Amino acid sequence: MVFIEKERNLSLEDFYKVIFGNDTVDFSKDTVNCVLQNFIFLEKYAKNKIIYGINTGLGPMAQYKIEDKKRAELQLNLVRSHAAGIGDPVDKKSILAAMIIRARCFCGGYSGVHPDVILLLKELINKRIIPYVPEHGGVGASGDLIQLAHIALSLIGEGKAFYNNELRNTGEIFSQLKISPLKFRIREGLAMINGTSVMTGIGLVNYINAFNLLNWSILASVMVNEIVSTFDDHC
Repeated sequence: MVFIEKERNLSLEDFYKVIFGNDTVDFSKDTVNCVLQNFIFLEKYAKNKIIYGINTGLGPMAQYKIEDKKRAELQLNLVRSHAAGIGDPVDKKSILAAMIIRARCFCGGYSGVHPDVILLLKELINKRIIPYVPEHGGVGASGDLIQLAHIALSLIGEGKAFYNNELRNTGEIFSQLKISPLKFRIREGLAMINGTSVMTGIGLVNYINAFNLLNWSILASVMVNEIVSTFDDHC
């Protein structure tokens, strides 16, 4: 099991164990409590204040204030409106890596999300429920908004996901496994989609594959040299 901690950077070996070795992830009580305390702080701090993305519109709509009773609806609509990618799905290993990276990002508590976010991410990672994330789609220069929105869409029980190598409606998978969809509160939608976790996940999987390919190439070269009894001048 790989523990994702608020004060520990994940190693390449950690990712390899989960992505290629089918290991599971978990959080310590201290990490979950840290996320909870920061959520409570944000909830109290946001009262009677205007804070971007919590009680204002997004982007050009930031000049408009959102009623407190519609804050959760704002987060929900944000995810649904950005989950508009097209094309073939990004490979499942890269999305699994992105989910691990996203969970690690939230562990410091700085995003102000409720602990339910990381606990549900953990459940999806460990059960290998991989959101369907299209290859194409982008919005400005704020990161992987479209791709991360598709991951967030699965957390609320919408969209599609891969389970046992079969693409299905996420809601059906949740129903089968008795998983409760994520309930948005203050900032979960914005926090989920703003970042570069997908491109980082793709890069990480490519790095591992390239590292393995290099090792296999060296081993194959050495074996050929032994077989043909070649000169060892290069040594």
